[in-house]
Amino acid sequence: MNRYEQICAPFYGNRLLFGDPAEPRIVAVEIANGKEVEIIRRNKDKLARERRPLKLFALLADRALLKGLPATHRIAELRGDFPLRFIAYFDSLNAIESARQYLRYVTKIPPAMSEVPYLILGDPVEQYLMLTGITCFMGMQFGDLHRMQLDIETYISDGFEFPSPVREGDRIVAVALSGSDGFGCVLSGKHMDERTMLAEMVRIIQERDPDVIEGHNLFRFDLEYLESRAFRHGVTLSLGRNGSPLRARPSRMQVADRTIAYRRYNIYGRSIVDTWLLAQHYDIASRELEGFGLKELAQHFGVARPNRVYIDPARVSDYFEHRVDDLCAYALDDAREAGALAEMLSPSYFVQAQIFPYSYQTVMLRGNATKIDALLMRSYLAAGHSIPFTNAPREVAGGHTEIRRCGVAHNVLHCDVTSLYPSLMLEGKHHPANDRLGIFLRILSDLRSFRVQAKTAVRELAGIERRNMEALQQTFKILLNSFYGYLGFSLGHFNDFEQANTVTRRGRELIQRAIVELENRGALVIEVDTDGIYFVAPFPLDDESAALELVDSISEWMPAGIRLEIDGRYPAMFSYKMKNYVLLDERGEITIRGSGLKSRGIERFQRRFMEEMFGLLLNGRRDQLEALYQDYLGRLSRHEIAIPELMKTETLQDSPEIYRDKLGSGRRNIAAAYELALKAARPYLSGDQISYYVSGRGSNVKVAVAAKLAVDFDSRRPDENVEYYQAKLADLYEKFRPFARRGGLFPPDEIDQVENAPVQQELFPSLKDAEADP
Repeated sequence: MNRYEQICAPFYGNRLLFGDPAEPRIVAVEIANGKEVEIIRRNKDKLARERRPLKLFALLADRALLKGLPATHRIAELRGDFPLRFIAYFDSLNAIESARQYLRYVTKIPPAMSEVPYLILGDPVEQYLMLTGITCFMGMQFGDLHRMQLDIETYISDGFEFPSPVREGDRIVAVALSGSDGFGCVLSGKHMDERTMLAEMVRIIQERDPDVIEGHNLFRFDLEYLESRAFRHGVTLSLGRNGSPLRARPSRMQVADRTIAYRRYNIYGRSIVDTWLLAQHYDIASRELEGFGLKELAQHFGVARPNRVYIDPARVSDYFEHRVDDLCAYALDDAREAGALAEMLSPSYFVQAQIFPYSYQTVMLRGNATKIDALLMRSYLAAGHSIPFTNAPREVAGGHTEIRRCGVAHNVLHCDVTSLYPSLMLEGKHHPANDRLGIFLRILSDLRSFRVQAKTAVRELAGIERRNMEALQQTFKILLNSFYGYLGFSLGHFNDFEQANTVTRRGRELIQRAIVELENRGALVIEVDTDGIYFVAPFPLDDESAALELVDSISEWMPAGIRLEIDGRYPAMFSYKMKNYVLLDERGEITIRGSGLKSRGIERFQRRFMEEMFGLLLNGRRDQLEALYQDYLGRLSRHEIAIPELMKTETLQDSPEIYRDKLGSGRRNIAAAYELALKAARPYLSGDQISYYVSGRGSNVKVAVAAKLAVDFDSRRPDENVEYYQAKLADLYEKFRPFARRGGLFPPDEIDQVENAPVQQELFPSLKDAEADP
């Protein structure tokens, strides 16, 4: 046993976390037929497949609920007095579905209601894993998976900007496939028709037999496009390991406060990994991504391939006609970059598939609180214990957030209370009142211990083992912080809103005391949010002993096991508003956080201006801001800023016809993208994207009237509305000019007073001229 295996042994030996029994090397569990599951294992380059009887269940508040059900079943009583104290076992899909329909009929209560007296999990694979304790990938490392990447390039008919699989002239012109073993190939539309390309793609995937298929935006573009074109040609996408076709259903995923609708695809025996969705999850915690395109993400994470081929997506059709070799190289580079991105974002989910009763694909799509609920339920069912109903939702107060100072600060430290809420829960023994078996705190304690051990081990390992240990450490951290959120999870069977509020109150009190202690020791606190405390240090950033002395002195009065930790050093910071700030790190790189500073709803030229402006502010060159602003005004007036920097791109959520009906009935407002779609000579559909710019003269134009398609812009006769874009730049500059004028830090109420003052029109002579021009 090597050092890595020695470190991991106690982790994987923990049956509460990793399930029981620890069956090795399972890469997939599938419903083989109405009465069997298939277990697929990988042993290096060989697969072993085994059929087992299907095990399904329903939880009941009263065994009489199934009295009269003709389907074969067996009912057992669970110990304890929680409401769901009977379990009914079924051995077929037909039987569990009959039970589901029968229970709906006899109870007359919709299954989504909290008082429904039964529970049937929707996914039969989850039911099987929950009852048996089996999890995927035990005894494996991430590198053991056989992974394949997929990317397609599509031809776009003249007059359109974005592809549509139902449009007559659009089609697939390249399919790129790559593998974690170095494999790579491109199927070109120059050498075969679309039908042949689709059939060959299926053959290659079946021949190489990957465990995982990865790609960027697979669910929302590539697979949907492939499915539609295959249907058109009568090709069956038989991608399953049993020869079954690609399957799909409408689905939704909650990402923070956004609901993302997508078409969820499934392939028998294989997992689908969409790096676009993984990036959405990543950004919840990091709040640092500027966009979610593959090229942007590859650059951000440092996995962009050297000397890779870049092509303007709008010119794919042109490249296919005239430079097809470059197009094929571009497609293969995209596939390989998607693989590199998956290799960076997926390992934590690989570990989670070893823990939770979900497939690898499903564990990426479920929320953390839902996973914790499954973990607790699995432990209770393994102990033969009854399950409680969910508690009715109650409001849970948030943590302490505060902005004390705005402006530019130098010599900034960021400190955090290490795992604040989990530490408070363990120290104060805060657990759900319904956790009669004490599972909650046992798992939480193990996770904290494991995370500390894994974090320490990362420093002594190298290469692949270091990466795998980092994935373990990151997973333990995610789960640790999810246990507090679970207390206030409305769908959790062991939720406890009273405990959630108690923990939050104690956290607020502790952070407020830490603020006082910091300022008593000469620090200037700038902002406090869910990430920790930003403050101006009363000593140089490189004074490690002073930093250690500061955190030690403040940690002395904290409860046992809880202490401050310095986890960020920044030569400069711009504090704008609550949870909106810019950081300059010691490498000279800038990180922008907060929707008020990095809104994706503004044009690209405004984002570029803000990035340059923040760079000047943070590097002590605020006297150059006016020159930067005047430079942008001049470039606009000289038509030197390209249309891609000025245009907006919007997706049509409704068809143009539905938009027209809604507009006519007063159910929505006029919108530029839809107006352009209605005027277009070619038909636009729901889901199509439209890029447009604003033409004409004057800053007060109606955008819906003055908008033009970006593809119609003629650089020889530029007609973008210079005054309109200059006015947008002026409004943006005016928001930040007070910081340049004032300098330093000041209370937030003072900046509000400056921002609410009237715009000084005389500062912008170009606007005066524009309004006077007819």
